[in-house]
Amino acid sequence: MELANNIQQIAEGLLSNDSFFIVEVTAVMKRKPGKILVVLDGDQGVSIEDCADLSRKLSEALDAQPEIGDNYLLEVTTPGLDQPLKLHRQFKKNIGRVLKVKLKEENKPAEGTLSLVTDKTITLSQKSGKGKKAEEKDLTIPFESIDKAFVTVSFK
Repeated sequence: MELANNIQQIAEGLLSNDSFFIVEVTAVMKRKPGKILVVLDGDQGVSIEDCADLSRKLSEALDAQPEIGDNYLLEVTTPGLDQPLKLHRQFKKNIGRVLKVKLKEENKPAEGTLSLVTDKTITLSQKSGKGKKAEEKDLTIPFESIDKAFVTVSFK
C-alpha cells in the first residue's frame, strides 16, 4: 500500500491542471512484470490524450525510482461506468445524473437524480407516481452510510 501511495503522490505532482485528479492507484509488483494501475478522472472529463500524457510523464518518473525497477506495466485509465464513485469530487461532478446508491445498512439500493452534494451528505431527488399524481421527494444520505454509488445510464 505504501508503494501505491508513493506512486499516487508522484502522479498528482505531474497533473497538468487542477481539473484532473487521481481516483485510485494499485500496484502489484509480486509477479514480473509488475502492474501499476492509475485511475484518472477530471471535472470536465478525461480524454485519451490526457491519459497518454500522464502515462508518459509518470513512466519517466517511475523509471527513476529504484524501488520500482524497470520491469512493470503501467496503465493509466479512467473510471468506467461499472466503477463506483469513490471521491467527494466525483459526486460533485455527477450532479444532475441518476445514481444508484447501495447503503451499508439496507439491502434495497436508493435511486434518484443527484441534486446536491455537501461536505457530509448527498441528496437524491426521487420521483414516484406518474402523470398528475407524480410526486418528487428528496432523500438525503450521509457519505458515511454509503457502501457504493454508481452512475446509471439510460438508453431511452
